Amino acid sequence: MQGYNEPADYKILVVDDEPDILEFVGYNLQREGYNVSKASNGFDALDIANQMQPHLILLDIMMPDMDGVTTCHKIRNEATCKDTIIAFLTARHEEYSEIAGFEAGADDYIRKPISPRVLRSRVNALLRRHQVFNTKKSHVLQHEGLYLDREKFEVKIDDEPFVLAKKEFEILWLMAEKPGKVYSREEIYRHVWGSDVIVGNRTIDVHISKLRNKLNQRFIKTIKGIGYKIEG
Repeated sequence: MQGYNEPADYKILVVDDEPDILEFVGYNLQREGYNVSKASNGFDALDIANQMQPHLILLDIMMPDMDGVTTCHKIRNEATCKDTIIAFLTARHEEYSEIAGFEAGADDYIRKPISPRVLRSRVNALLRRHQVFNTKKSHVLQHEGLYLDREKFEVKIDDEPFVLAKKEFEILWLMAEKPGKVYSREEIYRHVWGSDVIVGNRTIDVHISKLRNKLNQRFIKTIKGIGYKIEG
């Protein structure tokens, strides 16, 4: 496996309408050595994201004119950002806001307020997962009409293309590597989010539900009380 990238190799876009938050987050990530850009609204975020093609976007939900969920939807539809990790960094703690964020295509949901140390740890974990996922040797899987290309983030079923969010793709890839193997939620957490990121059971269930809908209810089977698998 290749070595991990240096922090300066990673481009991070921070999007928030509060100048103090932009300053706080930007300062702490720059201290860590990351290449940081900032946007104060969703429209600027779209323009900057297309130009810089960041590895990670930290995105607020509560913004005027175009909120973070809408911004996330639009970014996910941009081909230039297909490999970008998107994490909400928000003061909204309600479950429905978190679910809306994941349904918009987010990879993580981080709650404010957050300490500099925890912020840096969460960002490091997200980018470490990005590095591990993109340095594995094999990049194509095929199983019963399902085709996955990790380098292009391409998904086809019976030669028909489908579009998946990054975490959806990673979950599907994980299970498709070993058809028939049952993965518990805890295993999915560990392989897809990493041990430094904590997500709830609801997060996995939302991603699996979206995957099933996009794949026309094919391939993924629930093993009651245990977890999920791709049928072998």
